[in-house]
Amino acid sequence: MSTLIIMPTYNEKENLEAIIEAIHQVADDLHILVIDDGSPDGTGEIADRLAASEPRIFALHRSGKLGLGTAYITGFKWALERDYDQIFEMDADFSHNPSYLPAMRQALERYDMVVGSRYVPGGGTENWSWFRKLISRGGGFYSRLILGMKTRDLTAGFVAYRRATLQAIDLDAVSATGYGFQIEMKYRVHRQGLSIGEVPIFFEDRKRGTSKMSGAIFFEALLHVWKLRFKVGKGARPKQIEARP
Repeated sequence: MSTLIIMPTYNEKENLEAIIEAIHQVADDLHILVIDDGSPDGTGEIADRLAASEPRIFALHRSGKLGLGTAYITGFKWALERDYDQIFEMDADFSHNPSYLPAMRQALERYDMVVGSRYVPGGGTENWSWFRKLISRGGGFYSRLILGMKTRDLTAGFVAYRRATLQAIDLDAVSATGYGFQIEMKYRVHRQGLSIGEVPIFFEDRKRGTSKMSGAIFFEALLHVWKLRFKVGKGARPKQIEARP
């Protein structure tokens, strides 16, 4: 199967080349699309250099910080136009360890969407404060309760889709641009009656560069949950088949 990893970047010059090398050490058949939002640190130039010398790497440039969600939507459409069978979301900062890619690809043979999950048995976080753990788990519980979902890690950003899954979603209707995008995409898959599997991963905070996450972004995502609950897929009858592979 042809597989594409979509990797949005902003100021990731310290990580980009290393993460791409690590991915190809795990699976050398994977293609990678870097979508850079005008990084002032030269990340885009690094992406161009890698793409020019390596046919498995592609680079797209946007004019500025336009949001995580719109970067992924751009990547999804790019992937669908080129007939990729499996499409991944993945961070560039090593918080998503490439070693989990084979298990997620295998799980995608059984599920329509696969989530690299911190909150199923075998998963977890590393180097997180107790407060961050509390906020993350509490936010996940809150979102599951409001949306009526069983998926344990709704805010996870290490995600894989089948081609047909993305084709079943109206990508132009996706409204979240920040971290709420991760919740919205899972909910839209759920409302289509498609299956969601969770593969346990350990999530580790970045060692280099600066985190893009903030409390304001997180709470904005939780407010977005109510919009999803009342406006997405009204009248649909989703199947309750979210489970671990």
